Amino acid sequence: MLAEERFGQILNLLSKQRTATVQELCEALGTSESTIRRDLTELDRLGKLNKVHGGATLPDSRFQAEEPTMQAKETLAVPQKRAIAAAAAALIHAEDFVFIDAGSTTLELVRALQGEALQANYVTNGVAHARTLAQKGCRVFLPGGLLRPQTEAIVGAAAVSSLQQYNFTKAFMGANGVALEAGFTTPDPEEAAVKATVVHRARESWFLVDDAKFARICPAVIADLHSGAILTNRCPSPKYKQYTLVKETEL
Repeated sequence: MLAEERFGQILNLLSKQRTATVQELCEALGTSESTIRRDLTELDRLGKLNKVHGGATLPDSRFQAEEPTMQAKETLAVPQKRAIAAAAAALIHAEDFVFIDAGSTTLELVRALQGEALQANYVTNGVAHARTLAQKGCRVFLPGGLLRPQTEAIVGAAAVSSLQQYNFTKAFMGANGVALEAGFTTPDPEEAAVKATVVHRARESWFLVDDAKFARICPAVIADLHSGAILTNRCPSPKYKQYTLVKETEL
């Protein structure tokens, strides 16, 4: 099969299901994994798709209103999240006053903390995050508010009011979607309000997002791309670097 034919079949499959794994494409096209990976690299270079870890997605923005549970999120893209978390942990120093957002990637950040980062002071709206920070011997503050079962995050007006009393040197944020036209987004408006408040109160804001989050739009806006730097395993498009600082772990 000629490369052009494979390209057509790959894009046809993606047009039907928006995303595909390397294994799925190998089976559909009857070709080797190395060939598929080369094809995905070339199609990514041409801007026809976004090559992500283990497969590909379409480059146009995808709208996602639903949100997986915290338990489900912790099983997704684990190696990528751990690499992002290790890079984020290295940015924290003893003198920092840090906010850590609720979420699965930021929970990996808490688990990765070591050395002088354990001497920093922390605020978090993640229940699991607070527990793990306390177990590591860190000084940790929690805002008041409503506990959202879906994400185990503290949200609501009381949380926003509490967080407005702080000035953070660094904030490490989660987002369900990152898109050029929509910025950083999340499914729940109450969580978005908490996140937006923190970004406004932080000297540096880092959004920890794996490559599957790019070109995805959720209903609630957190902030535009200029409002925070991106720390990711791989940025699928160089266009994001025109809007904000992007650091990648896969170089």
